[in-house]
Amino acid sequence: MIIGIDLGTTNSLVAYMDGDHCRVIPGPDGRATVPSIVGFLDNGMLVGDPAREHLVRSPSRTVYSVKRFMGKALADVADELKYFPYTLQEKGGVIRIQIGDTLYSPPQVSATILKELKRRAEAHLGEDITKAVITVPAYFNDSQRQATKDAGRIAGLDVLRILNEPTAASLAYGLQQRTRGFIAVYDLGGGTFDISILKLKDGIFEVLATNGNTHLGGDDFDRRMVEVVVQDMNTRHGVRVEESQELMQTIRLEAEKTKRRLSDERQVHMAISLSDGKGIYERTWSRDEFEALIVDLVEQTMASCRLAMKDAEVEPGQIDEVVLVGGSTRIPFIHDRVRALFGKTPHCDLNPDEVVALGAAVQAGILAGDNKDMLLLDVTPLSLGIETMGGVMNAIIRRNTTIPTSAREMFTTSVEGQTSVDIHILQGERDLVKDNRSLARFQLKVPPLPAGGPRIEVTFLIDANGMLNVTAADIRTGQSQSVVVKPSYGLTDDEVENMIRESFQFAQQDVQARQVIEARVEAESIVTSTELALQRGMDLIGREEVQTIQQAVAELRAAKNQNDHRVIRSKIADVEHVTHHLAEVLMDATLKEALENKKLSEVRD
Repeated sequence: MIIGIDLGTTNSLVAYMDGDHCRVIPGPDGRATVPSIVGFLDNGMLVGDPAREHLVRSPSRTVYSVKRFMGKALADVADELKYFPYTLQEKGGVIRIQIGDTLYSPPQVSATILKELKRRAEAHLGEDITKAVITVPAYFNDSQRQATKDAGRIAGLDVLRILNEPTAASLAYGLQQRTRGFIAVYDLGGGTFDISILKLKDGIFEVLATNGNTHLGGDDFDRRMVEVVVQDMNTRHGVRVEESQELMQTIRLEAEKTKRRLSDERQVHMAISLSDGKGIYERTWSRDEFEALIVDLVEQTMASCRLAMKDAEVEPGQIDEVVLVGGSTRIPFIHDRVRALFGKTPHCDLNPDEVVALGAAVQAGILAGDNKDMLLLDVTPLSLGIETMGGVMNAIIRRNTTIPTSAREMFTTSVEGQTSVDIHILQGERDLVKDNRSLARFQLKVPPLPAGGPRIEVTFLIDANGMLNVTAADIRTGQSQSVVVKPSYGLTDDEVENMIRESFQFAQQDVQARQVIEARVEAESIVTSTELALQRGMDLIGREEVQTIQQAVAELRAAKNQNDHRVIRSKIADVEHVTHHLAEVLMDATLKEALENKKLSEVRD
C-alpha cells in the first residue's frame, strides 16, 4: 500500500486508494484533518488538535506553520518573526526552531506530523506503511522539495514522488475523464498559493505553466485581522498585546474563527477576554470590511494567474475547467474574483481541504500499478543551464519544460593547453550569470589541447521529483564527472518571482548585453587565431598584405572593448575579409606539406 499525504501549512491529511475510489483516512474522532501543529512537552510531543489547545497555554513551546520555514534561511522570514511566539535561529544556513535548550529543524517538526499521519493510516488499514506520495506547492524550489523528502525519511517513509498540489487536485476531480482541454487549478491554502495551467489530451495530464507564491495564504488574511484587533485593543483598552504571547495566540485563533464564519455570514461578533481584569474586547466584523483588508493579497493571486496563462500561451476564454483547492477558497470574495477572471464558475464540489490528499492517493495508485491508463507529466519552474565564456548563461533546460526530462549540449575550451573545465550550474531567466542563481560547481579534467580541441558533452537530467543531475564528459577520453545538485537554502519565493519578472523587464537589455559579450568572445578568439596564422604564413604573402591584416587586427582589438556589438561584428567581418587569401595560402601549404611527407614515406618504404 502506498499512501498519499497532503502536508499542509494549516492542516495535513492522508488518503489511499480503495479499489477505484480514493478515500481520506479519518482519525478516532472522525475528523479527516490533522492540524499542522506540534506541541513540545517535557516528556514528549503533542500533534494536531491537542497541540492546538497547547498553543494557547504554552505558545513558546508550540510550533505551527512550519511549512513556511521548509528549505529556508532566517533572512527569508525576517519580516514575519514577530508573528511567531517560538524562537528561531539559524545553523548551517538553515532555520532551527529553539524549544528550551534543544534546536529542531523544520523537517524534524514536519516529520512529527507525518508520523502521526503514518500511524493513522496503519491503524485504519491494518498494515505497516513505508511508502508515500507527498504533495508540495507547485512553486516550491529544489531546497523546499528536498526538505520535504527529508521530513518523510525522518518519519520512516520512502517518498516515492513529490507531487505538485494543483496537479494532485486535477486528479482528484477525475478531470482525466475529459477527452481533452485546458484546466486551471487555483490553490490557496493556509500558507501558500499556486496556479497551474494543465493540458489534458487522451488521458495525459501535462502542466503547461505554474506560478504562485510560497508565502501567501489564509495565515496572511488572519494576520491582517489580527493587526486591526491588536491596534484597536491597545487604543480602546490600553492593553499592550505584544507583552502577552498567550493573548496574542488567543487573538490569532479568534481571528481565524471569525474569518471562517464570514464565509457563511454577513456579520460576525468577536469577543475576547482580556487579562488582568480589563474586561472583554468586543467588535463586530462585516464581510465587506474583511474583504477590504485582503483585497491587495487576493489581487496578487490574480496577477499570478495572468502570468501563468501568458506562459502557457492561453487566454481565459480557452480554459475549459477551473478548480478551486485549499480551505481559503471558501471565502466568497475569492470565488467571485476567480469566476470574473476566467469567465466561468469554478469547480468546488469536493471538500477543498481534502482534494489534494485525494489526488495524492490517485498518484500513489498509479505508482502502485493500480491505474495503468493514466500518465502524469509535470514541469520545471525555472530554466537551468551553465556559465559560458564572458559570464553568459547558456540555458540547457528551459522554464516550464515537461519533466522528467534530459538535455545535452556540446562545449569546448577557449584557452590553449587548458587542463580542466569549470562547470558552473545556474538557475534563472536572465542572460547574464550575475543575474541568476548559482546552484553548484564542479571541474572536469581534460588533456592539454589547442583551444577548441576538447569535445565536452554536458547532460542535464531532471527526475520526476524535480531533482537535477548534471554530468560532463570528455568525448575523446571518456572521462566524466557528475553531481546531484544539492539544495541551496535561502532562495525566497520573491526571488523566484523576481527572476521571472525581471526576465521580461530587462529582456531587451539582457539581449544587448549578451550580444556584446558574445561578440567580444568571438573577437578575442579571432584575434588570437589570426595572429597565430600570420606567424605561420608571413613569408607566404606580401609585406603589404601583412600590414593590412595587422591593421585590421589592431582595429578589432580596439573595437572589442566597445559596448556596441554591431561595431565589433563589423571589425570581425573586416578581419575575415582581409585574411581570406592568407587562409587559402595556409591551406595550400598544409596540403603540399602533407603530400611531400607522404611521398617521402613511400620512398623510405
